[in-house]
Amino acid sequence: MSADKFWLTTALKDMTHEQWESLCDGCAKCCCVQFIDDDDDLLMQTDVSCQLLDTKSLACTDYEHRTSKVPDCVQLTADTIEEYFWLPDTCAYRLVAEGKDLPDWHYLISGDKQLVHKKGHSIKGKVISETKLTPEEVEDRIISWIPLSD
Repeated sequence: MSADKFWLTTALKDMTHEQWESLCDGCAKCCCVQFIDDDDDLLMQTDVSCQLLDTKSLACTDYEHRTSKVPDCVQLTADTIEEYFWLPDTCAYRLVAEGKDLPDWHYLISGDKQLVHKKGHSIKGKVISETKLTPEEVEDRIISWIPLSD
């Protein structure tokens, strides 16, 4: 549990690597396959996880090389965070960029890295890996349970 709440006093661009990485709550919502409808720019989310995501632990199996192995994987940075409108409202990077505090269940507040899962704010037990589906099957798995606004 963090006593100093650095995310409220330190701009994203000024955070150390360790501070930046610690913001991730491990929900893995950003690791789900998403589509943008060409006709109306509507974001469509699926219950299909990236091929590199371990769906049991919700850890990337090759975090260091993920962007070279998965061309659609993005590297969030302080300079690009506002471009990623598709991040869920609970995403710590999004919250901090908007000048907001972290939710009570975030481990930097609660001290419990499992609370994100216990409170149902992660994709744990809710997704299937894209390795188990054809591209056509992935497109058939549009969902609406990852909220983008309250």
